[in-house]
Amino acid sequence: MTTKELLIKAKNAKAELNLVPVEQINEALYAMADALVKNSDKILEENKKDIENARSRVSSVMIDRLSLSKERIEGMAQGVRDVAMLPSPVGKVLARVERPGGLVIEKTAVALGVVAIIYESRPNVTSDAAALALKSGNVCVLRCGKEAHASARAIVDALGDGLQSIGLSRDFVLLVEDTTRQSANELMTADGYVDLLIPRGGKGLITACVENATVPCIQTGTGICHIYVDSAADLDMAVKIVNNAKTSRPSVCNAEEVLVVAEDIAPRFLPMLKKALVDDRDENPVELRLDEKAIKIIDGTPAGENDFDTEFLDYILAVKIVKDVDEAIAHINTHSTGHSEAIVTGDSVAADKFTKSIDSSSVYVNASTRFTDGGEFGLGCEMGISTQKLHARGPMGLQELTTYKYIVKGNGNIR
Repeated sequence: MTTKELLIKAKNAKAELNLVPVEQINEALYAMADALVKNSDKILEENKKDIENARSRVSSVMIDRLSLSKERIEGMAQGVRDVAMLPSPVGKVLARVERPGGLVIEKTAVALGVVAIIYESRPNVTSDAAALALKSGNVCVLRCGKEAHASARAIVDALGDGLQSIGLSRDFVLLVEDTTRQSANELMTADGYVDLLIPRGGKGLITACVENATVPCIQTGTGICHIYVDSAADLDMAVKIVNNAKTSRPSVCNAEEVLVVAEDIAPRFLPMLKKALVDDRDENPVELRLDEKAIKIIDGTPAGENDFDTEFLDYILAVKIVKDVDEAIAHINTHSTGHSEAIVTGDSVAADKFTKSIDSSSVYVNASTRFTDGGEFGLGCEMGISTQKLHARGPMGLQELTTYKYIVKGNGNIR
């Protein structure tokens, strides 16, 4: 099926989905979750093919991002169930006005229509996106990278089985077969067919979509995330937070890429950090890329010109020493991509200044940036992390996949 033929299917399915009651949508989501688990062996078989094809071309960290297991598939299924348990935003009356002449005007949440997602090598995005789109009343068009296509096809087939089992159309969740740039360009310019385009992936993909899309497009994901360790920080807490933010899963967009440290605690803190991230790690020790001040305190790699503007997605951490919270804020706002930043401090004044001054979608005090996630925010899962300000910001859940229209009720009113 060509991409254009698939988009025609999606547009036709949109009208059908508008009439499906939320109770049946929830039933479908539970059936889709069960179908994922039921088809685990087939999904893992296809995932194995993707991994073997990608192994010689991508890093071990990216292989982890691509890899599925029975536990991860069960996690994907649970994510779909979590979405089913959330209240539907569709039909919610956001505002109501009764005019003197008797007109009743209700600003009512409605689905966007057809939501297209272009993503790269994370198969779990397939089920997350499908679940969120369906619960918010949207037809979902998925276009994954070639590295994950076999896995995505098996997942979409399973989700389609779930839809079909309760009498709903498989066309509510569609996968683009073409993995060349041509199909991505077709989605970017599918005026009249795609109501919202969401890219999930690296900087190149996101930039291409934002610059070339003629359909509405969300800027998502690129995460040069910072943690600032303030002079008033609990240093043991800081080591724990930085360790989690950098090493728990370095290939995801909410992983820390840059550490900023107050100069008066750097001589005590940096040796503690090096012990935890480098010396005590038998597997995957972190490469510390140190600025000219930090390299005088601990051993590491001298930071290069671009290291404070790079999303490493690997066991690499750039380290910058600053005078105080003001200099930290200035550095972060200069180099941040607007994703997630954190301060570790016991000083409430410094924390307040940081949260008010940092211009990112999620700002943390004494917590890891790894919490920037739809599931962790109570959204079930997420369609992506928006780093722009209109119309969505931060983890995109159900509410961000709706728009609104005015439903106006009268009794023969004329103007």
